[in-house]
Amino acid sequence: MKVSYKKLFNILKNRGITKTALGNALDLSSTTLAKLAKDEQISMNTLIGICNYLNCQPGDIMEVRYEIDKDTLLYRLTEEKNAKLKGSIYHQTQIKLAYNSNHIEGSRLTEDQTRYIYETNTIGFDKEPVNIDDIMETINHFQCFDYMIECANNTLDEEFIKNVHKILKTNTSDSRISWFNVGEYKSRRNMVGDMKTVPPEKVKDEMNKLLEEYWKKQNITLEDILDVHVRFERIHPFQDGNGRVGRIIIFKECLKHNIVPFIIEDNLKFFYYRGLKEWDNEKGYLMDTCLTAQDRYKAYLDYFEIKYEKYV
Repeated sequence: MKVSYKKLFNILKNRGITKTALGNALDLSSTTLAKLAKDEQISMNTLIGICNYLNCQPGDIMEVRYEIDKDTLLYRLTEEKNAKLKGSIYHQTQIKLAYNSNHIEGSRLTEDQTRYIYETNTIGFDKEPVNIDDIMETINHFQCFDYMIECANNTLDEEFIKNVHKILKTNTSDSRISWFNVGEYKSRRNMVGDMKTVPPEKVKDEMNKLLEEYWKKQNITLEDILDVHVRFERIHPFQDGNGRVGRIIIFKECLKHNIVPFIIEDNLKFFYYRGLKEWDNEKGYLMDTCLTAQDRYKAYLDYFEIKYEKYV
């Protein structure tokens, strides 16, 4: 992994802040300041402190380049995405993730219709009418997945999350409503079923808190990723599309930490909802559901002869 703080020094220059002034404001040691100057890794706590001081995200002040291990799923997905390889695990994942994630949220497209859109880039349905938004959000979901692959090894931050939402909702009927705030946090209160969510005026603070606490964790596990997912869905930061954005985040973080990713299929939907609701009392409901989904995706990894280190 190679780190560059060129963005940080550009921000400091534009704001008239010297490196010494930054060090004094945050009580940074000379060793830490030297690491910044030499593009060496610093602690996550220091990174968070700099972000809070400058009111920005990690991606605003640093660039990270990873050499992707050729034995990982992320390498295969990246390679096959770039080659637009048909019949690959990338191809199958695009279709199944888009179909199931959209279907959970009410899309009426079938898996065959989703596959047809992906494989032919046309519509051509000759049966009952199809909702245009269902089509647009399917096409957009394919783009969300590609964007997620490109960002998989990056730190999970606000910019990534907002960009996924923007891609998902572009050119839908929602995007033509000014207060809907495509790519930005919600402006009106919403609910998850009968559960209240965080009000709009508190969303940014709650999201920052969620991300900062996650950044501080070491040796990320599946339980850590699911905890972020549950908290994200309870905040429900966007007017709509939170479930699909949340599941893209899960897939991204599993790829980053070499954990077998998964797709919540339609017949797991109610167990998934139960797991989200009962997380505080019994984590096993959601864990077991996701482990079942992992087993199903693992069958694809075995078929395509892709090794994976861990489940949880």
